[in-house]
Amino acid sequence: MKSIIVSALVAGGLFVATPAMANLELAKKSNCMACHAVDKKVVGPAYQDVAKKYAGDKTAEATLVKRIKGGTAANGGEKWGAMPMPPNNVSDADAHTLAKWVLGGAK
Repeated sequence: MKSIIVSALVAGGLFVATPAMANLELAKKSNCMACHAVDKKVVGPAYQDVAKKYAGDKTAEATLVKRIKGGTAANGGEKWGAMPMPPNNVSDADAHTLAKWVLGGAK
């Protein structure tokens, strides 16, 4: 009986710890990491810098979702480097997941 309880607690802990890693995996799967990194500028800004820029902005998630889906040239024209971010072929749900993860400091 004791081993069942311990197993349940361990499994529950894994489910709680999974979302952040899952979002990094989603970013990799969606090819975001080809131009971005969590903590340093690559072609595009570091996700931690994006989080700092939008800290306290109540419209940040909606803004990032539009930019993830449609690119930056078509959505405000903002670019942080030599080139604008192109549109990304991700679902609305994945775009929201990525935006929340980035705004949370990509942790």
